[in-house]
Amino acid sequence: MRILIVGSGAREHALAWKIFQSKSAEVLCAPGNPGTAKLGENLPVALDDPTQIAKLAQDVGAGLVVIGPEAPLVLGTADVLRAARIPVFGPTAEAAAIEGSKAFAKQVMEKAGVPTAAYRLFHSGEQAEQYVRARGRVVVKADGLAGGKGVVVANDADEAVEAIRSLAKLGRAARSLLIEERLEGEEVSVIALCDGERYLLLPPAQDHKRLGDGDVGPNTGGMGAYCPAAVLSEDGLERVGEEIIRPTLDELRRRGCPFRGALYAGLMLTRSGPQVLEFNCRFGDPEAQVQMMQIDEDLPQLLLECAGGTLSRQRIRARGGASVGVVIAAAGYPQTPVAGDEIRGLAEAEALAQVFQAGTRRDGDRLVTAGGRVLTVCAWGETIAEARSKAYAAASRVEFRGMHYRRDIGARALAAPKAKHSAIEKGA
Repeated sequence: MRILIVGSGAREHALAWKIFQSKSAEVLCAPGNPGTAKLGENLPVALDDPTQIAKLAQDVGAGLVVIGPEAPLVLGTADVLRAARIPVFGPTAEAAAIEGSKAFAKQVMEKAGVPTAAYRLFHSGEQAEQYVRARGRVVVKADGLAGGKGVVVANDADEAVEAIRSLAKLGRAARSLLIEERLEGEEVSVIALCDGERYLLLPPAQDHKRLGDGDVGPNTGGMGAYCPAAVLSEDGLERVGEEIIRPTLDELRRRGCPFRGALYAGLMLTRSGPQVLEFNCRFGDPEAQVQMMQIDEDLPQLLLECAGGTLSRQRIRARGGASVGVVIAAAGYPQTPVAGDEIRGLAEAEALAQVFQAGTRRDGDRLVTAGGRVLTVCAWGETIAEARSKAYAAASRVEFRGMHYRRDIGARALAAPKAKHSAIEKGA
């Protein structure tokens, strides 16, 4: 079966890498990157043109399309593919609004009884400023898609006001703003493979959003992750499924937009239990990179079952041990990443770990930077300490001007008790 993976980041490279391991699958990527080109054919496509993506899928005879990024999903790419009777792993535009509009996600959670932070929605920056001046420590969020730059955790009223004014520069994405209470605790990412009714939980992962060591600096798209996340036990994972994933799927189905794809719940583990910080309508990045290292499955079969509404597995087989992924970013990231710098030492790094490419391109015989997050260096080990050691040893082999990466990915897990994780099917 020919599987077309839509996207060009490290997440899509990781999905291609995992699907490539299946004996029943042939990998195609659109548009892909130099890393995915080693696994299958890269095909040009405009990610903001659902009709073009559907035509490409028809032309190549794709038996399944897997959509990586959120933007094509929010634009309705899955709708166009389904109308053409092409199996697709990814939700409709209506269901993808759970990421495309934070206000919509809050409405779904309220109706479904899903625990989340209290919030107020504002359509006026001036009114939002008046509100935060009286509250100080809040979270300011742009309602729409903002490429990972639409959330600011403010420590006081001045920071909150500055966040409101800064987010206004995002334009359409920030026409409406959500002001949320701040939740305290550990963050964890839980991703469920969904067929519209049933779900299967992947091993949980912990992302590192802030730019610098010790969680300082601006928010980014993610500077690294590890899996499984020691902060969430097996019982805790089941609780997330029962109290968050299942009621959310039920509510979306009640609204007439069943969710078929990867439902990502970004959670805060508070003293009163897990609460949702955000929902995403796709695999995480960099979470997918380490999760693909951990699962021991024929991934195409699971994705095809989700696409067809026939998910039947009881649990996901995990590899055991742990995986750590370190993102290497370009100079200037996340504000103004520099492109065009030659990347050296990649072969040496790949001899030690799995390297997933993202912001890269070919310039003749040279591999050069072409985006903010350039590479994700991933390694598996029997323990989190072993996986970290391998990942950082490989990352140290990479060289390009201005590159930077965090040195503490997965460090908090070293002192945490080891927990066994599995993903159990729940639902009606």
